Amino acid sequence: MRTFTLQQSKTEVYTPHGGLALVGHCLNRHTSLNKTARTIVKRHGIPNMDLIRTYLGLITLGKSDFEAVESVRTDPFFKSAMGIKQAPSSARLRQRFDEDAKLLIPVLEDASGEFLASIKGPVTPLAMGHVALDMDVFPMDNSQTRKEGVSYTYKGYDGYAPIAAYLGQEGGCLGCELRPGSQHANKGFIDTLGRVLPRARSLTAAPILVRLDSAHDARENRNFLRQQEHIDFLIKWNPRKQDPLAWADKAQSQKAWTLNRDGKMEAILSEALPDEPGVRRIVKVTVRTSDARGQLYLEPEIGLEGWITSLPAHVADEQQVMALYRDHATSEQFHSEFKTDLDLERLPSGKFDTNNLVMAFATLGYNLLRWMGLRLTGPDAPIRHPAKRRRLRTVMQELMYMACRLVHSSRQCFLRFGRHCPGFAVYRDLYRGLASSG
Repeated sequence: MRTFTLQQSKTEVYTPHGGLALVGHCLNRHTSLNKTARTIVKRHGIPNMDLIRTYLGLITLGKSDFEAVESVRTDPFFKSAMGIKQAPSSARLRQRFDEDAKLLIPVLEDASGEFLASIKGPVTPLAMGHVALDMDVFPMDNSQTRKEGVSYTYKGYDGYAPIAAYLGQEGGCLGCELRPGSQHANKGFIDTLGRVLPRARSLTAAPILVRLDSAHDARENRNFLRQQEHIDFLIKWNPRKQDPLAWADKAQSQKAWTLNRDGKMEAILSEALPDEPGVRRIVKVTVRTSDARGQLYLEPEIGLEGWITSLPAHVADEQQVMALYRDHATSEQFHSEFKTDLDLERLPSGKFDTNNLVMAFATLGYNLLRWMGLRLTGPDAPIRHPAKRRRLRTVMQELMYMACRLVHSSRQCFLRFGRHCPGFAVYRDLYRGLASSG
C-alpha cells in the first residue's frame, strides 16, 4: 500500500463544486433576478442579490442550513462562480430572510417560472397529447421542534404539509407552497390552482391534464377546472359514504364481472355525472372471497376504487384512465427529492415565512438541477443505468460535485478539469449552451 505525503497549496485554488459555475450562469442569463431583487429596497447592508446567490448556491449543493454559509463565504471559487460581491455570515443571512421573506418569495417564484420559459426545455406530453400537471401534498417531518406552523400531519408525526405542482414527464416544478401540517389539502386549493395554471399555460400550448388525489375530490374544484380552456382533470374518487353492496349489485345487474383468480373478481363501471356535463366517474368494484393462498373469508370483502375525469371516452377509455392515474404516482419521487436530495426534510428556521422562502429557493434550485439532469441521459454522459431522467442526487454527484481548479491567466479565468473527468463533455455542452443562448 502506497503512503502519501499530504500538502496544501498556498496559492492554487481548487474546488469540489465545479457545477456552481453552471448555476451562476443560469441565474445571470436566464432570469432577471438581478433587476427584480432591487425592488426590495434596502438602504444599507449586503445587496439582496448577493443573499439570493449565496443561499441558492448552497441549496443546489444539498445544503439547506444557514450555518453552511460559513464554509463558503471566504471561498474565492464560490464567490466567483455565483457572482457574489459580499458574502453574508450565517447570522446575517438568517436575519435578512426573516425580515424580507414575504417580499422575496414572489420574486423567487417569478424567477423560477422565468427560467423554465427562458431555457425552453422540453415539456413532454402524455401519449394522448395532454401535458400532465400533477399536484399533491406531501408531509415533512419536523417533530420535536417548536417551529411556527408545525402541527400534526396525516402521516402521524408533527411537521409541515407543502403542496407542489409538477409539469410534464420531466417534472418541472411550478411551485411548492409551504403549509401547516394540520391544514387539509383542499383548503385554499382554488387559490393555488389560480397561481399554478397560468404558469403551466405559459410553458406549453398543449392541453393540460390536471391529476389530483382524493383529497381534492370536491365539486368546487371540478367546477373551477371545467371553466378553464384546454384543461381536463383526473381526480381520484373519494367514496365517502358509498354503499359497497349497492355497487356490487350494480355490477351484477350489468354482468360486468371478470374473474382474476379463484376467490377474486372485479368489475369496471362507468357512468356520467348527471349534473356535471362532460364528466364521468369510473368505479372499480373488487369482491374477494379468499386470499391469494386460498384461505376462505367468513364474509366476502368488497372494495371500491374510482376516478372522476373530464376526458372523453374516445380519448381515454376506462383502462387508460386507470393507467393515467397510476402514472400520477411518479410525483411521489419528486417529493422525495425535495426532502432528501435537497436536504429539506427538516427546515432550517423557526419562522413559517422564512421556511416558506426556503421552499421558494428550493423550487428554483430543483428546476436548475432538473434541467441539468436532462443532459445526463445522452451517450456522452457518465455511465449509468438507462433512465428517462436522473434524480437530483445523481445530478449533484455527476455535475455539481465535479472537482476543478480555478486558474487566472492573461486577465482571464479558466476552470481546469481533470484528464479523466467523466462528466466533462456534458458540463462543457451545458456551459457553452448557456453562453450562446444568453
